[in-house]
Amino acid sequence: MKVLNKDEIQTAEEVLLQHFPKSLKVYGFLHGINRNKPSTLEVVVDTWPDFKVIICRPDPKNRRALEFMKKVTYYSMDEQILRRMLAEENAIDWSTYFLIGGFDFSHASMLKEVSAEREVNNKGFTLVHLMYLPDISSLITADIDSELESRVSSLDPSHTELVNQTWKFGNNEQGFRNIKNLISNFPSCCITDDQGQPVSWILLYDYCALGILYTLPEHRGKGYAKVLIRSMARKLHAEGYPVYCFIEEENALSYKLFKNLGFTEDPSYRAGWFEFNF
Repeated sequence: MKVLNKDEIQTAEEVLLQHFPKSLKVYGFLHGINRNKPSTLEVVVDTWPDFKVIICRPDPKNRRALEFMKKVTYYSMDEQILRRMLAEENAIDWSTYFLIGGFDFSHASMLKEVSAEREVNNKGFTLVHLMYLPDISSLITADIDSELESRVSSLDPSHTELVNQTWKFGNNEQGFRNIKNLISNFPSCCITDDQGQPVSWILLYDYCALGILYTLPEHRGKGYAKVLIRSMARKLHAEGYPVYCFIEEENALSYKLFKNLGFTEDPSYRAGWFEFNF
């Protein structure tokens, strides 16, 4: 097992390009790290340079890691090697709470077995579709509301509390830190009212996926979400970001929205989130 340095992380990002869409979440983290976005992660692989498993995990040397939820993400081309890294090589710290997000759900049984061997409890958090835009030309742009598009701008840190209060994983101090970090360091789009206050918005997670799409209840039904997704997709493409998102299986409305805008998925693939030591 090897911890990658900055130059090696850049090389790994290029390798992961060849494994879309399944590698998108790890790719997104590396994309941010390689562009000097704030990160509390370190990146490890089974071997170098011909790796089969790559894991993003909290960096034990980073003091800021304590301020954020312990998140682990990986991409694996070989489940047996992944199992060995998790079970025998201490690729992750099993002694505290952590969350593995966006993993290939076909690995769920293996993750449960390894955690059981460690006497660590676990629970499934959510199952999601991985939706992505393979090419910006796939973006459906019919029926563009030019007046709405003229009201699109970016969020700024003063909007952190508003977004945090309405985020289903927020409305707490940790959520505030997360939202402030995302608004301050990653692209965002919002639509404002006559007073210049955001009434609808979309952000980018630190793994470069679209998320936290929300419209205040009194402003719904006006097509704001559609305009924001299109605007954000074009912005991300122009700045070299991947364009993708995760949509929970039960969220049929969002799934239909992204599908109708040209996003696609690998129908044989599902991603999952598991919590451990909760």
